[in-house]
Formats: sequence, C-alpha cells, structure tokens
Amino acid sequence: MVVSAAVVQYGLPPALRVLLWAVCGLAAITAFSLLMDVITLTLGQGVDSWASAVNKALAAVGAVLLAATARSDRRPGGTAVREPSAAPRLVQRAAWTGTLAFVPYAAMKLVWASGGTFAGITGQEMLAASERNGASGIFLALESWGLDPTALLAALGVFLLWGLVRPWGQVFPRWTLFLRGRRVPRWLPLAPALLGAATLAPYGVVGGGYLTLATAGVVTIRRGDFDSSGDALLVGWIGMVAFAVYGIALTIGAYSYWLRTRPACPVSVSPE
Repeated sequence: MVVSAAVVQYGLPPALRVLLWAVCGLAAITAFSLLMDVITLTLGQGVDSWASAVNKALAAVGAVLLAATARSDRRPGGTAVREPSAAPRLVQRAAWTGTLAFVPYAAMKLVWASGGTFAGITGQEMLAASERNGASGIFLALESWGLDPTALLAALGVFLLWGLVRPWGQVFPRWTLFLRGRRVPRWLPLAPALLGAATLAPYGVVGGGYLTLATAGVVTIRRGDFDSSGDALLVGWIGMVAFAVYGIALTIGAYSYWLRTRPACPVSVSPE
C-alpha cells in the first residue's frame, strides 16, 4: 500500500520502479511452493498449514499487482490482435526437452502404479508408504486402479507446455466443441505456466544441487522408504531432473507466449 501510494503521489521514477521489482521478487519468493498446495488440494488432501497456504496465495497476487504497477506507465503496445503463430524453433526445442525430461519420471510412477518394482521397492510397498504418509482417498484410489496422479499431472503439464508454443494455444481447436475458433484468453495458459515455472524450476535446480552434494558424499541423503541411499538417490535424480528441465522449458515457453500474444500496433497506411 505504501509503494502504491508513492506511485500515485510521485509517479514512477526509475528508483521507485527498481523498488517495485525488488518487492515483487520478494513476494514471488514468499509464494514459492504454492503449486504444491494447489496440487494437494486438487487430490483431496489437506495442506500442512492453511495460514501458510493463504499467505502464499496473497503473496502471489501481490507479486502480480506489483509487476503490473511497475509497468503501469509503459506505452501500450497497441490494440490489433495478432494472428496465431508457433513459437520459434529454439523455443519448440526447449518444449521437446521439457517433455522428454518427464518420460523417465512418468515411466517410474506408472511402473509402481501397475504393481511393478523399481529402485528396490514394489508398487504395493509404495502404495502402503503413500497411505502411511497421509495420502488422500482420491490419490490412493487412482493408484489402486493403476493410474498414478503425479503422472497424470505430468501429462497435463506437458499439454500446457505445448499449448504455449503451438498456435492452438491461442485459438481453441476444433475438439473443444463450443469454444472452437474463439481466442484463448492470455491469462488462461499464462497463469498456471507462471505458477508452475516459479515453483518447479527453482525446486528442481536447488534439489539437483543437493543431490549433487549427496552423490559426491558431501551430505547424507535419507533412505526414507527405500532399501538403500543409492535407490533414494536414483529416484531423487529422476524427479529433480524432470522438475528442473520442465520448469525451465515452461519459463521459456511462457515468455514466448507472452511476446507472441501481445496486442500489435495497427499498421497505418499513408495516403499517396
């Protein structure tokens, strides 16, 4: 409120703009792991702390408002609607990389969900561990049917990623029935993309750093439900590589989508 009042009173000089972006960054850090709370609620599982979850949600809203305020005095880009377009080739390669990074993770989860064994632990043992750790009824039911919820969420994440880089992410395709041909609101893919990128990219990168230290023997990794630290490291690496690579690809895709969907300045034709 103090910063907003200062903007109203004094406008937006460069120093105040820097302050706004700094506070926006702090708010975004505070909102870290909000995605995890959203996922647990989606699966019918309670969050660890409602006060913490509400604080993260408010911090996320504050980060968006601060970013909008920091850009409030910029000239509008225009009003003309751009034609749907695919992302540049390098961005699509990043999308492929993010997609392939999830393949080992999804395969591992599906092996357990189908009753198989991976990293020395069977599907039944993993299901019992999930129940022991307080997994929700929805989560356990899907697991018992051979459908791992996190693998399903990974598939949704890949769908979101390709929606950011392909033209059908800007105009609803034919299979959306009543929505087909309509423009996709920019916030619809950008909101979950930014939330996912802000959570998964730092989570995966920091987690990968910790696993690097554990692999080098600098720190000790807990075995948890696994038979050995080596098994825990293997599963940890599969997860963290998937989160880090996908999170970075999602960041690149979201930025490309934001650039490609900005209103364009109408071209004025001068009379001859």
